[in-house]
Amino acid sequence: MTKKSFFFALLLSLLLHFPAEGQQRLLTDESGRRVKAPVSPRRIVSLAPSITEILFALGFNEEIAGVTNFCDFPGAASSKPRIGAFVSPSIEKIVSLKPDLIVAIQDGNRRETIERLSHLGFLVYVIDPKGWNGIFKTIEQMGDAFGKRDESKRILSNMTKKKDWIVSLTQSLPSPKVFYQMGLSPVVTAGPNTLADDLIRLAGGKNIAENEPSPYPVYSTETIMVKAPEVIILTSMERERDHANLLKMWQDWKNIPAVRRNAIHVVDSNIVDRPGPRITEGLERLARIIHPEAFGKQ
Repeated sequence: MTKKSFFFALLLSLLLHFPAEGQQRLLTDESGRRVKAPVSPRRIVSLAPSITEILFALGFNEEIAGVTNFCDFPGAASSKPRIGAFVSPSIEKIVSLKPDLIVAIQDGNRRETIERLSHLGFLVYVIDPKGWNGIFKTIEQMGDAFGKRDESKRILSNMTKKKDWIVSLTQSLPSPKVFYQMGLSPVVTAGPNTLADDLIRLAGGKNIAENEPSPYPVYSTETIMVKAPEVIILTSMERERDHANLLKMWQDWKNIPAVRRNAIHVVDSNIVDRPGPRITEGLERLARIIHPEAFGKQ
């Protein structure tokens, strides 16, 4: 598409496909921006996998006009038009989909992308789910903003029940020390004020990086040995690596309690890192790793 035809398509989009003023309302999104959003969005573009999962959970499906290349849940997401990479989506593709609402995430989407889409005249609503409580707040606000209040209440009620059940099983048990590995080269872990830190605590563990000054500190093997974690959790973010080899990497470090106990586990990053409704699945997975005795034969 030439530059001239691109902007002609954009003009048609702006003139023909935006809802009338009376069908919009003024909102404050989670980045603090005052934005207009349709009362009942008909064509939504999602700029992140977690957003896509929340939208489907809220009951949107036919209204979802486009998703990123990494949006793989639920199964229906695979049939949606792709807008490109999470960090740098195709502006041209988004324009061609004629959305009346674009939902972005502050911690992931580039600010330039959000600003460019806004300057082109599109309605961009930004979410910013920080930690466990932030996910609840985001789902609630998205439900209120997009006409799905009852659906968001149902989602949050189910998530709360599952969280309370898990906490009830683990809260009276000792809290083993947990090392949560997010990166390999260098070795990066999750420190305070992160979703992983919240999950470890709610699952009945003690994050060995909970007092670090940085939310994502880099650790040497020597530091890990000194902190002596009893459980090591590896996320599957680097999907090209063989998980068996990831586990073997730790076998030479017998001075680490988790290695001696064979308590090294790989978890699906999609359920522990995406700030959406499936985070309770991630919480249960971590709780079963940290406290298998609490679940018995369940």
